[in-house]
Amino acid sequence: MILPIKNMMDAFCVKGLNVIVTGGNRGIGLGISQAYAQSGANVAILCRNKESGEKASNDLKQYNIKSFCVRCDTSSMESVNQAVDEVLSKFDRVDILVNNAGVSTVTKFLQDENLSEWHRVINTNLNGVAYMIYAVVPHMVKAARGGSVINISSIGGQNLGGARNHPMSPYHVSKAALDMFTKNMAIEFGDYDIRVNAIAPGPTHSDLDKDLPPQAFEMIEKTMPMHRFAEPIEVGALCVFLSSPAACQITGTVMVHDGGLVLGG
Repeated sequence: MILPIKNMMDAFCVKGLNVIVTGGNRGIGLGISQAYAQSGANVAILCRNKESGEKASNDLKQYNIKSFCVRCDTSSMESVNQAVDEVLSKFDRVDILVNNAGVSTVTKFLQDENLSEWHRVINTNLNGVAYMIYAVVPHMVKAARGGSVINISSIGGQNLGGARNHPMSPYHVSKAALDMFTKNMAIEFGDYDIRVNAIAPGPTHSDLDKDLPPQAFEMIEKTMPMHRFAEPIEVGALCVFLSSPAACQITGTVMVHDGGLVLGG
């Protein structure tokens, strides 16, 4: 059983822990990888672009931690299993799993030929998370050290702002389902001291910026109380907190990180 903290000494420490970050080579995922590395955790980046992933992992080594990249397509269970096996050949255990890899689309549902975009998005954003948890968590259970799973969701799973002019139904559905999946897994894994939480970012500078129409940036920044897009490492900071001893009583939550955008003020 993971014991509660008694004081603030090392309450936010993740130093020496082993972390997997899917899609950790760019955008929000890179910010998450950097946050863990700067906090002293070892980082395994899983991504489809091996060249980009190796560059990112090599850059992380400046923080005197162990980091490497494994090629992985999280929409494929076979690819996930192979990648996790490779990670475990380099890490003696996995303490933290961050399911960040995700894709988006802008298309009207009835114009999605053969539902190809629907399947592409659901397979990565929802099934990919399930595959990763299915492959990694049994090793956490066997190690009997507890652990933390963090799923990167989106305020798009809670809010349909702009859906009429910017239809993204597969994305919205995948993130809404991910929020409920997070809560289910928190219940199932609690007996093993494995906590499962989700973070729902709002507007955050990442590769998905290109999917937003130009007028959206000005509108969003005027509407949200904090008047700016978040930086990826800010999401990473919340990940570090959620996987630290300070958060050992937090599980089954979906934490909004959106500068107040969903308030609709």
